[in-house]
Amino acid sequence: MASFALTSCSLSFNSLPCLKSRSLSHLRSTSHNPLPSRPNLPKLSAVSPLLPKLSKSSVTSTTRRISNFAVNASSASSAPSAPTSITPASPPWQGAAMKPLLASIATGVVLWFVPVPSGVTKPAWQLLAIFLATIVGIITQPLPLGAVALMGLGASVLTKTLPFSAAFSAFGDPIPWLIALAFFFARGFIKTGLGNRIAYQFVSLFGSSSLGLGYSLVFSEALLAPAIPSVSARAGGIFLPLVKSLCVACGSNVGDGTEHKLGSWLMLTCFQTSVISSSMFLTAMAANPLSATLTFNTIQQTIGWTDWAKAAIVPGLISLIVVPLILYLIYPPTVKSSPDAPKLAREKLEKMGPMTTNEIIMAGTLFLTMQNAPKVGLWIFGGMLNVDAVTAAILGLSVLLITGAVTWKECLAEAVAWDTLTWFAALIAMAGYLNKYGLISWFSQTVVKFVGGLGLSWQLSFGILVLLYFYSHYFFASGAAHIGAMFTAFLSVASALGTPPYFGAIVLAFLSNLMGGLTHYGIGSAPIFYGANYVPLAKWWGYGFLISVVNIIIWLGVGGVWWKAIGLW
Repeated sequence: MASFALTSCSLSFNSLPCLKSRSLSHLRSTSHNPLPSRPNLPKLSAVSPLLPKLSKSSVTSTTRRISNFAVNASSASSAPSAPTSITPASPPWQGAAMKPLLASIATGVVLWFVPVPSGVTKPAWQLLAIFLATIVGIITQPLPLGAVALMGLGASVLTKTLPFSAAFSAFGDPIPWLIALAFFFARGFIKTGLGNRIAYQFVSLFGSSSLGLGYSLVFSEALLAPAIPSVSARAGGIFLPLVKSLCVACGSNVGDGTEHKLGSWLMLTCFQTSVISSSMFLTAMAANPLSATLTFNTIQQTIGWTDWAKAAIVPGLISLIVVPLILYLIYPPTVKSSPDAPKLAREKLEKMGPMTTNEIIMAGTLFLTMQNAPKVGLWIFGGMLNVDAVTAAILGLSVLLITGAVTWKECLAEAVAWDTLTWFAALIAMAGYLNKYGLISWFSQTVVKFVGGLGLSWQLSFGILVLLYFYSHYFFASGAAHIGAMFTAFLSVASALGTPPYFGAIVLAFLSNLMGGLTHYGIGSAPIFYGANYVPLAKWWGYGFLISVVNIIIWLGVGGVWWKAIGLW
């Protein structure tokens, strides 16, 4: 009891008048450092019942010991501390990843000094070396794609392989600018909330079962595909947040063993169908216009928006129906019904309220372009009205800028648009001059001799080329890089072997999207959905290969019959 009382006194001695007087007097005689105050400690009345047997001398003695301890502690705290050296953390490296960069440079250097084959001009071979070095850089990405492509153009000018006007000629091509403008439209579509509203409407109507929920998301994404030319924007900006919230609402979470309730199947389904919807429209994936441009450069035939959609609509719709069902059977969710999904979507819609002014402006702008040229409608009917695609896109963007639905600052901040403009134009320029320098015709003749020597019909020969083109995508992390590297050569070979040129071009263009489903890095939506961590990597690759077989059968089988019916071959 006495010990507790002493402790209590020591904690509250500042509030005891008698102790305060003596201790301060003692402190003045021993140190110039004042004793720190101790506010909000209990008053004497709180501890006095515990002090009936303490003498005045014992309290005084205790106080002196406390005072001496306080003085010593204060002196110790005021003593200078030994200086310590702090090594500042070095800033992270902001430059290129050196190993991929060296691999890219080595590719170009080695090929540059390889003896030029017979039938190939020296400028063509040197441009091929620079082109392949650029492609390796785009695949390994030591720097962003635009920076790699710009370095490739710089190398072609520095070595006098191309004059400056030729190297940068594609920056005057309307297609790269059309893609950049389309990204600005996508920004407005997402920013205004119009995209989310459309998606929630579909879920509220069709989301009562897991399969119905999957189909509602699949067809929502397909409906938005022509208006948002970036599969990454559709996946990351609209559908991944929606899919994740629906999974959580149904009790399917990452890391707690509930992934298979709904999330695993839904994530894989939304990813695999995103590559299908990307293949259905010219404006559904950023690199699709590259296929159209290379087609024109190679066979002087144009793939228009309507032509593309007409050829893709039948096999595309069949794939959108069949692929989710196959995954539902071989990789099924344990939760077969999702009654909360329509409710959640309706709640989201109620929370959004009526259409905002910016949503109305965005929808009206899309309608306006629908009447004048191919940004959706303008891209469909623009040819009839003699309004080209870029003019239509500029008109629509002007409306968005004037009304404030999209600001120019937001356009400038759309780094992907400017990056895409750069690498897109660079690939178009280099690939075009490879063709002008005669390298593509030489390559075509060489492959024709090999495949033609097999004595196969053009159908079987084209089938071999298709499989080689499709499954070589395992070595590409970008659909655009794959198209830029191989599209022209394979189209030239197919045409030389008797494949109807326009038919061969449009099939390769479709497959340039479908092959993105093979891996977790093959197309823009892949790392987004895979990064949700609902599906293990081995299953992602395994089901990716299986679905690739299904898509090839549907597009070349059913699609082949449809293309015959509409006169493509």
